[in-house]
Amino acid sequence: MSLTLETVEHGPANASHSIIWLHGLGADGHDFEPVIPELDLPSAFAVRFIFPHAPVRAVTLNNGYRMRAWFDIRSIDRNAPLDREGLLEAMSGVDALIAREAERGVPAERLLLAGFSQGGALALSSALRSEQRFAGILGLSTFLISPAAVALPFSRANHGTPIFLAHGRQDAVVPFALGRETHDYLEAEGFAPEWHEYDMPHSVCAAEIKDVREFLLKVTSDH
Repeated sequence: MSLTLETVEHGPANASHSIIWLHGLGADGHDFEPVIPELDLPSAFAVRFIFPHAPVRAVTLNNGYRMRAWFDIRSIDRNAPLDREGLLEAMSGVDALIAREAERGVPAERLLLAGFSQGGALALSSALRSEQRFAGILGLSTFLISPAAVALPFSRANHGTPIFLAHGRQDAVVPFALGRETHDYLEAEGFAPEWHEYDMPHSVCAAEIKDVREFLLKVTSDH
């Protein structure tokens, strides 16, 4: 089943690059809008920021409370029972946004997939299984869902794609160890993830924003 996602967007109509940025559990597409001025990107950086809203659904982890979520989640565990149908539906929504950007003149090689927490899990799942190569992938305070649970093979298309992984050492929501395990697993699978860690909880900090800025400028200058 395909999913049509509503989005919040900022940037020029004739963007050279696009960033699809997926919010965390219970948030919405407005959550990361403040990151745009904080990144302080050069005026010549013609990037379109796309912040989709996840659909509202019951979330088992939060006692069935209905909130914006990319898929149902039972626990923060790579190997926990997975809402595979919900994940695949969310991935189809991301694929549709990627296709729309291509129609608007920004092909996959000039597009970045980014996400925070549950949004990061979706960004990684979408990017690493895609047959299209992206300009970059960012996973913030997140973890990779077990490939065995998804039962979809990784593609080799993004083995050389720059990947930015970041995590707070004091994260009490998505444990720091899960973030580190994600990095190590991807490295062992032949991907090329960078690792950044910070003294922060389940959030974003100024030092991280600075590092994200440098990553964005680096990967977009190559295209």
